[in-house]
Amino acid sequence: MMNREQSKKLVIFIDSGDTIIDESTEIRDENGIVIHAEPIEGAAETLKALYEAGYTIALVADGEYQSFENVYTQNGLKHCFKTWTVSEIVGKQKPAAVMFEDAMKKNSLTEEDKKRIVMIGNNLKKDIVGANRFGITSILMAWSPRYNMQPSSPEETPDYIVHKPSELLPLIEELNSRLDE
Repeated sequence: MMNREQSKKLVIFIDSGDTIIDESTEIRDENGIVIHAEPIEGAAETLKALYEAGYTIALVADGEYQSFENVYTQNGLKHCFKTWTVSEIVGKQKPAAVMFEDAMKKNSLTEEDKKRIVMIGNNLKKDIVGANRFGITSILMAWSPRYNMQPSSPEETPDYIVHKPSELLPLIEELNSRLDE
């Protein structure tokens, strides 16, 4: 395993379903817990590349903790996340500010740090509205055929749009370099 580069200024909050994991591949047990799922093509490689580049990555996702534990352990990606903010534990789902506040607290981030946080997600009403209301940069992963990708209001309009995971790394690197200017 490569040594991680020096930490980057940009902090990544990222959703799971149809952002990293292909929801159409989920296999659930009788309690609705995901026991197996596959990453979107290129997502595992992109997540590992962001981790190796030294980015702080926080999972900010709606669902059951055990589902994420199963999926990220099986796919060898759990180590890529510094922290997890999961709606089952927090007690609210995105776009609730408490989801983003929890991720900030777990990563020792302050109000001043908001300018260097991005939220990557696939859901306009949860990820993008949540990030926009919270005052952090929103990035739409417009990959999924299962979700509407057309904003119906300014609040649903993402700051950036990518169409596949491989487009994330160059965008993240560009946004990080702007913080150095």
